[in-house]
Amino acid sequence: MSATENNSTAASIAADVNQLDGVITADTNDDDSSYETDDTQSDTTSIASSMYRGYIENGRRYQTLRDQYWGPADELQFETMEAGHLLYTILDSGEENQLFRSPIGDNPQMIIWILTAYQATINGVDLYPPPATWVPPNCIFEVDDVTRDWTWGTPFDLIHLRMMIASFTPPEWDSVYTKAFNNLKPGGWIEQLETDIRVQCSDDSLPEDSLLSGWAETFFGCGDRAGRPLDIQSTMKASMEKAGFVDVHEKVYQIPIGTWPKLNIYKDAGRVNRQQWKSGLDGWVLFLLTKFGAPTPWSPEEVLVYTAKVRAELMNPKYHTYHHARRVWAKKPE
Repeated sequence: MSATENNSTAASIAADVNQLDGVITADTNDDDSSYETDDTQSDTTSIASSMYRGYIENGRRYQTLRDQYWGPADELQFETMEAGHLLYTILDSGEENQLFRSPIGDNPQMIIWILTAYQATINGVDLYPPPATWVPPNCIFEVDDVTRDWTWGTPFDLIHLRMMIASFTPPEWDSVYTKAFNNLKPGGWIEQLETDIRVQCSDDSLPEDSLLSGWAETFFGCGDRAGRPLDIQSTMKASMEKAGFVDVHEKVYQIPIGTWPKLNIYKDAGRVNRQQWKSGLDGWVLFLLTKFGAPTPWSPEEVLVYTAKVRAELMNPKYHTYHHARRVWAKKPE
């Protein structure tokens, strides 16, 4: 993605943000010419060299800390994650705080989250060390598996989760939410942002026999066979309530794929989202389809042919496609 695309014009966002009504309308002009075709050691986990190296499968690098996790841990995957972060920054550009909704006040002390310059001690936790050579002094990157015992001694003001699709089994999810509840301060908040993988189209521009139309069904089945459901966005609210959280809120996003929307803010978001899909496709599906594809696991060659066809559909400006995402935030009782 070019620097121009990465830095969406602030003026266009400001002009559009007050017009958002939750419904995206298509631009009547389908012209898409604007689109261009120190390692930190954990306090809780000693990072061995083998964990940095990971292992290579089907040309992608994966982490070694946790079995059966689908996500690669390589530069292309990190690029995809950066595009995803930019996407929500654009969609929430009209909010006073673009990073989260939890009302944690102006002086939080401890947060588990991602790299950011927020004024608190922030523990970023993942299964693989991120490609960061410099981080703010208040950020600590840790390689850990959150299904294991949590060893942080200080309770948190905010615990933030994002892009956790197919990370855990249902019992593991219950355990993670319980651990989060137990490690928050009274009155602390949990927040989670997840994508609905179903690709939709409201104006019949996407053929019913297209690969994108059947995208979700293909991968819901993979998640079921792996024992790690992909529909976490629809269950996380109830799971938080089950763990004891109260004052639960949610926000649903409609996220375009491509530059077909009329409003510039959605056009910018759709451009970034399409890039996220293009760079992320292989990493999203290689592990799942080669291990849990139906009727039998797919070969890597079959997967790459499939993703090439999906990319071709993504680039068709006549397809007005989108998907949803859901943000949920809830409080531990005082």
